[in-house]
Amino acid sequence: MTVRTIAVGYDGSIGAQLAARFAFDLANQLGANIVLVHAIGLLGRTDEIEIVRDLEETAVVMAGEAGIDPGHARWHVSQGDPCSALLRAGNPPLSADLLVVGSRGHRNDAGLPLGSTSHELAERATVPLVIVPSTRAD
Repeated sequence: MTVRTIAVGYDGSIGAQLAARFAFDLANQLGANIVLVHAIGLLGRTDEIEIVRDLEETAVVMAGEAGIDPGHARWHVSQGDPCSALLRAGNPPLSADLLVVGSRGHRNDAGLPLGSTSHELAERATVPLVIVPSTRAD
């Protein structure tokens, strides 16, 4: 399997940051492109534009720190819920060969091993999926 494009779910949470760092490292090893995917709800909040701008700035800084060539990384905002946005990333125009997400996002329930998005993606993804754990067992 050739991985040319990696789509990473990014909402700014610790889990998303860990997933992005994993994806950046993998992209460097494989020479792949990275697309950071952020979903915004259909009933967008009035401060959503500012939040998205802040997330994009943080993601760009993280990509630079990881040594990602700016021409190989991009930011993509998609309408809808996170799972649907990431499932669509496997289709044109993004055509991701691999999806990467954190095990849990902002709604972190420590009693569950996976959050709702990562769980649903594990059941529905049509391209390979990597779920990056938020913590490691020592």
